[in-house]
Amino acid sequence: MHSPSPTELPTDGTVTVHTLQAPGQGGWLAGPSGETEANLDSGPVQENVIPGIQPPPEGDLIPEPISGCQVTLNYYTWFQENLGHTAAAGLMAFTGSGKATAHHLTDRQGHKRFDGFEHAASTSVQDISHELLGTTYASTDHVFRLNGPRVEAFSGVDASLFRLLSEGSVEEYRAIVHATRHTRPLLAWDEQGGGPVSIHADGSVLAIRLLPRRHRDPAQS
Repeated sequence: MHSPSPTELPTDGTVTVHTLQAPGQGGWLAGPSGETEANLDSGPVQENVIPGIQPPPEGDLIPEPISGCQVTLNYYTWFQENLGHTAAAGLMAFTGSGKATAHHLTDRQGHKRFDGFEHAASTSVQDISHELLGTTYASTDHVFRLNGPRVEAFSGVDASLFRLLSEGSVEEYRAIVHATRHTRPLLAWDEQGGGPVSIHADGSVLAIRLLPRRHRDPAQS
């Protein structure tokens, strides 16, 4: 079992995670005693964390903080909730839903930028939903050319999971995704759509299909 330690996020190169190995049989890492349990169903909270990493004291000497950002004990719960909401916002943005994305963002993260757009799948209208491999997905689609042929790319999230996240039920979403993790990820060919479908463990989907060629009317030539 490894306990997480500082992570380096360089501007170039790979991400480095420093860990400490401890004896054990594996399992969930317990948080510090007395720590408040994170509640991802609560709205995102914007905090003003003072930058700087405080090295441990050397005897009676307290070293000067160094550049970086340190999540201290009093911010552990907030950080867990913030990570959960940020992941949910990324999924909602993948579907093209502005309001559902804004629901999981603070003002500093761009809440107001996304709040003005609504997704049809969050109301009674379902015209932006697609069925792929027997599952309905709330989504958005894009049409572009790939070396000449027209291609439609469809990105979305399982409609039942989309509704949970759009309502703020992040805890239930995470429980369902964990329980169904053995059925995802999945890469298959959708006969009805006529293209490849990639379903990820988080419930998101990306599907691509070729569009039929447009025939020009000779009278318009």
